[in-house]
Amino acid sequence: MTGSPTLRAARHWLAGAGLAFGLALAGGWAQAQTAPVAPADAAATPVAAPGGIQHGNILAITDAASQPGYAEQTNAQRREVQPGNNAPMWREVGKGTTGVTNFPYPEYGTLIQPFVQYPGSSYTNAGEAWRQVRNQLILPYGGSLMLIVLVAIGIFYASKGTLKLHGAETGRQIERFTAFERAAHWVNAIAFVALAVSGIVMAFGQFFLLPVIGSTLFGWLTYALKNLHNFTGPLFAVSLVVVILTFVKDNLPRQEDLTWLLKGGGLLGGHEVPSHRFNAGEKVLFWGGVFLFGLLVVASGLVLDKVVPGLAYLRADMQIAHMVHASAAVVMMVMFMGHIYMGTVGMQGAYSAMKTGYVDETWAKEHHELWYDDIQAGKIPAVRSAQAPAGGAGVPATGKA
Repeated sequence: MTGSPTLRAARHWLAGAGLAFGLALAGGWAQAQTAPVAPADAAATPVAAPGGIQHGNILAITDAASQPGYAEQTNAQRREVQPGNNAPMWREVGKGTTGVTNFPYPEYGTLIQPFVQYPGSSYTNAGEAWRQVRNQLILPYGGSLMLIVLVAIGIFYASKGTLKLHGAETGRQIERFTAFERAAHWVNAIAFVALAVSGIVMAFGQFFLLPVIGSTLFGWLTYALKNLHNFTGPLFAVSLVVVILTFVKDNLPRQEDLTWLLKGGGLLGGHEVPSHRFNAGEKVLFWGGVFLFGLLVVASGLVLDKVVPGLAYLRADMQIAHMVHASAAVVMMVMFMGHIYMGTVGMQGAYSAMKTGYVDETWAKEHHELWYDDIQAGKIPAVRSAQAPAGGAGVPATGKA
């Protein structure tokens, strides 16, 4: 269909007008390319572009960047020829330049941590170096270590189950822990669990919890756990000191501990290696997990809580404290995973010892034979509290209670 003569004439007229307009634009563009460039001090004012840089200054900025002394120009000098270019300001910020602030604390006026060069490392910013240590070392290796230990405990329980007593219970009870010792242990244990759970969620929750509950609920949860973590820390610190002072005497190394360690406590055999009130494994846990790593966690945690008087709490100090805190906490949790297992489902009668304070004579003889022998010989009392359990206390061979 070709349409009426009137429509055909209109089409021809529009096509001709469009061609003429296009030729005019092309000619104007070519003329602009051959026209001389206006001098720099022309009266015409360039149009401002977003960010403060003007279109008329773009070539000037490019040329100035290649001139000697460009990097040393101050902000005032740069504003004269390159409005909106704040490179010198950010260069000074990167060097750790301190600005003006109303807060009377160190580094509050420092926007960015100073750039430094670490030997053997490509990182030039201390904050970025700390971030890489956290994300590429502490989190992956710490998380992997915890998972490995957890799987190992599961495999051991699946193959061994709960370690049962070989002999029959006598019904005569021996006091293993006094009420004070149990109270100190439980306060410290509850604080430890609260810190461990909150710390795990804050450190690893983004990998296993965030995809499940979503960012909103995860944000509220981590905020609540962060506050729980901060306020539980001092309680854990005080109870840890009490635990150390309470149990340090019975955890001093003895000659029999070496035999226990060389034989692995008899865990793979049919009979446990004789030990005193605490065996060598429990002493390793005490001196390593409770004393060494426990005090490291407490000291670094108090720094992070900003409750240690006299410290400046600089960024670098807080980063070091965080790395020490996180690393020591992971090792401490790994060590206590085995302790919690053996104290609950891993060994018959172990949980009852910390719950009631008493164990059966058979349990004492099989798991801590040297301690039981001292009780039988009257070297230490079978009951140290004012009241004995209903079943009666174990009676030493000498007849002394």
